[in-house]
Amino acid sequence: MRLFLSTCIALSLTTAASAQNAPVAADSTDPIRDMVARLDLEKYKATIKGLTQFGDRRQGTKRNRDAIDWIEAQLKSYGCTNTERIHYEWPRPAPRGGGAGNVGRRGGGAGADSGRAAGAGRAGVGGGGGRNTGPVTGVVSGSGGSRIRGIRARTGVNNDSLRQPDPRLRALNAEPTDTVNRMREEVYCTKVGTTRPDEMYIVGGHMDGHGWGEAANDDGSGTAIVMELARIFSMPDVQTERSIRFALWNNEESGLNGARAYVAQREVLQGKEDPPGSGRYPEPKWLGMIQHDMMLFDHGMPRADGTLSPDQRPEADVNIEFQINSKMAEGSMKLAFVLHQANNKYATDYPATVGPHMTNTDSGPFQDIIPAISLRENERGAHIGAGWDPHWHQPTDVFATFSDKDFRLGLNAAQTTLAALGQLTGAKLRK
Repeated sequence: MRLFLSTCIALSLTTAASAQNAPVAADSTDPIRDMVARLDLEKYKATIKGLTQFGDRRQGTKRNRDAIDWIEAQLKSYGCTNTERIHYEWPRPAPRGGGAGNVGRRGGGAGADSGRAAGAGRAGVGGGGGRNTGPVTGVVSGSGGSRIRGIRARTGVNNDSLRQPDPRLRALNAEPTDTVNRMREEVYCTKVGTTRPDEMYIVGGHMDGHGWGEAANDDGSGTAIVMELARIFSMPDVQTERSIRFALWNNEESGLNGARAYVAQREVLQGKEDPPGSGRYPEPKWLGMIQHDMMLFDHGMPRADGTLSPDQRPEADVNIEFQINSKMAEGSMKLAFVLHQANNKYATDYPATVGPHMTNTDSGPFQDIIPAISLRENERGAHIGAGWDPHWHQPTDVFATFSDKDFRLGLNAAQTTLAALGQLTGAKLRK
């Protein structure tokens, strides 16, 4: 296993040395290429922009609920009409520094929503609410088993409304999380397979955010990928043998609560025909889970003074992560390399790199049950946790911060996942 992993990662680093630059052209002899060609940068940007109208979409607020309604309406407009919602109770936040119980039965406790993101203990990284300042040097342990090396900037969650210079956005984000009514919900829709409707891949992104910005990157960028994939797979001429579920998780920032609730409620329903003999499977058997979380910003390591390059680095890549110490590590690694090879063949601008440290995102609750991977702009523990994205949970996470080169990294992640899903589910185009 370890030797195979080392060989695969070496292959990943070698083949990621260059990226394809020609646009994907439709090809009637290759249905996957035809489907990838239907992805469009302007449509992807427009979906992110649509999400930002609701500000940071903090869980337990009206703006969060309005965003869920908008997402559902968009999915239905694409033709993904069988939308459904999961309802669950948000666990009561623990005191700062403590752990809280979870709805799901796997994984660690979540930190308080007001002070910590996704319940992450960030070794060697600044605490919640602090400004991104630095630099800091050295080698420390990062989350997920990876190591933070070299120069790093302090990170945290902004909780100061006055750091948002836009008065309109300050007003939009002013409503706090409702801690009295703790019922929450999230939406998903399903592409039903033609010959194997009882088997399914889950594709996810989290729609909630915080930090007094617009949550354009974290995780409007990942949510928009899932929605764009739902749009294309829902087109009338697209058929898949297996099913695909497009899930827009809520409460990621408060401890992966939405994903945990999904696992707790629906794991036991897998593969059960309901009603018997109907050919309908409300919860097909899970074959794999693919998460998208922060997809836009790969500007490199902080400089010695703590600043970063204003431009996307030429060697930017899509990070595909699995968790090496999970129960499904081998299957997750294989799934990661399916996406890696799909990127090699179908992505237009940026290559992919596979790494063994997946942490602090909604694929976590699935990682000991089924193959589960996460796509990111950088490695979550060693890079994002070290301040490689100064807009993470900050007022600057707004649509206007990012350039077309940034948005194109997200588009390439969408190309990667769409191509891999098309292959895994036996996608075809009806003539």
